[in-house]
Amino acid sequence: MRYVILGTAGHIDHGKSSLVKALTGTDPDRLKEEKERGITIDLGFADLAYPDGLKVGIVDVPGHERLIKNMLAGAGGIDMVLMVIAADEGVMPQSREHLDICNLLKVKRGLIVVNKSDLVDKDWLSLVEDDIRKFVQGTFLENADMISVSSKTGHNIDLLKEKIRELALSVEPKSAKGVFRLPVDRIFTLKGFGTVITGTAISGSVSVDDPVEILPKKIITKVRGLQSHGEMLKTAYAGQRVAMNLQGISKDEILRGDVITIPEKLKTTRVIDASIDMLKDSSIEALKSRSLVHFHTGTSELVARIIIYPQKNKTAEEPSKGVSKEDLRPGEKSYCQFRFKTPVAVMAGDRYIVRRFSPLLTIGGGEILDPSPLRRRRDEKLKDIEIFEHGSLDEKLSLKILQSGLNGLTQNDIEGWIRAELPEIRKILNSLISGGRIIRCEGRFIHKAVFDGFAGKVITALANFHKENPLKPGMSKETVRAVFRGMDQKLFESMLGLIGQVVVEKEMIRLKTFMISLSDEKKHLKDRILKVLEQAEFQPPTKEELAQSISLKKEEVGELFKIMAAEKSLVRINDSIYIPSSLHVRMMESLKKFSAGKSEMTVGEFRDILGTTRKYALPFLEYLDSNRITLRVGEVRKFLLKK
Repeated sequence: MRYVILGTAGHIDHGKSSLVKALTGTDPDRLKEEKERGITIDLGFADLAYPDGLKVGIVDVPGHERLIKNMLAGAGGIDMVLMVIAADEGVMPQSREHLDICNLLKVKRGLIVVNKSDLVDKDWLSLVEDDIRKFVQGTFLENADMISVSSKTGHNIDLLKEKIRELALSVEPKSAKGVFRLPVDRIFTLKGFGTVITGTAISGSVSVDDPVEILPKKIITKVRGLQSHGEMLKTAYAGQRVAMNLQGISKDEILRGDVITIPEKLKTTRVIDASIDMLKDSSIEALKSRSLVHFHTGTSELVARIIIYPQKNKTAEEPSKGVSKEDLRPGEKSYCQFRFKTPVAVMAGDRYIVRRFSPLLTIGGGEILDPSPLRRRRDEKLKDIEIFEHGSLDEKLSLKILQSGLNGLTQNDIEGWIRAELPEIRKILNSLISGGRIIRCEGRFIHKAVFDGFAGKVITALANFHKENPLKPGMSKETVRAVFRGMDQKLFESMLGLIGQVVVEKEMIRLKTFMISLSDEKKHLKDRILKVLEQAEFQPPTKEELAQSISLKKEEVGELFKIMAAEKSLVRINDSIYIPSSLHVRMMESLKKFSAGKSEMTVGEFRDILGTTRKYALPFLEYLDSNRITLRVGEVRKFLLKK
């Protein structure tokens, strides 16, 4: 089965809706007001099915200048256009604006239909056709087939159907391997079903019972049912007109312009970088930087403030009076940034249209290049945006991962950032990893240059610390992590483990080459401390008492305690009490012997085992409890030692 979306375009009252009815038998004007007034007000839909399995979904758009926003809501997902021009009137203002919009949206295929041919004679028809050929010169319709028809008499309707079929078969199918996205164009309630939305699936696929997310509201729901042109579906694919029944969602929770997608893929944004092309024949003198505009993408319309970057091919010609060199005149191109008042769900590669804030007038459009841009200085070079416009997919992904810094990007982040097929994205990511350009850590992709910078900072910080603190075994992890503000702790610890020159020991970090270098005096002090503690047995002096007895600062004794513990000549009982390793072995052997005959002991019994006082027995018992050698139950300790 092949699915293609055909959109109508043309001036009001040129017979677009009657032509759709003649082609399909379906009247796309569904509203009571449309039927009463005889004009199309909102989007209408019909389908044209062919015996070979081709299905052409038709989106009929309104032609009135005041309804361009409704026309734009239907134009975003079309593959080809039917430019309808009435034989009795010829090219009219909305013919021009609709053609401009299709050009800006990069629609590549179309047919020209001269409707109402029954109202004019052959000579007049020939003049109109010549005028239309001049009108479409330089556009994607320049070499398009032109067919004169009459919706009223049926003249050439069958020929038009065949031409539509031929053109549809040449359309490149939308990607069913991308992230599923469906911009909503209609919402209604169906008795017995609940809320139903419709739209054109522009990428990916979705099945009944799949979870979906409604953006930008971030509502998670489930697909209850799917339908396309009256046919019930188990799975809907890119390129189809889809009606989707959503579970547990009221009609008021969804608006035209919302996007139905896969959860945790797309992220909403209020800022995007883009390329912009100004229409050559726009009546606007210049689009000023920082002005408000109407921004249309998919089925959504938003108000945005445009920031114009230095123009890509600004002419040397002096600007008109009152026009800044930063402003854009008709026919010019540039890079720009749009800042929205409300969030929008878009991808790099999406097309958009810009209309003047007031009076409403289509003035340009372009391509979204980065939906999550970095902040940039006013005079900053635009090399990154140029890559996002002209680079290969692997160049774009590599750059975006580089820009993401230390926290990197997840696979969902990357797949929801750019309009591309998921297998191709995954293939490129694997290639970037195998080529050593990026690394994967804790499910995140980090650029090798970012990792190297991280490793360099850690190594420098440790080298400086060791130089200033030769007796300390290393820096604490948290002290080092503080250098990298906002970095995820788990990711930080995993990345530390990838630095070959660094050793991580519990909460301490040191350089692999670092060894504590003690002076002869410090070595002598170590011997004195060990001797004092061995003589004290299980009544050891505290850190403070020991410092006083050997005339040292408490901090110095603390450093020596840590060094000796690292060397395993001492065992830490608590922050203030350390004992020689030989005494620790003796204590454990005594406990093992005692536990062979009893499964529990009192404080008094433990005191007698060590030959000490209650004052010293208590911190030793707390040490045993914390190391799961004993378990305190009321006033006794139960042994957890293995027999």
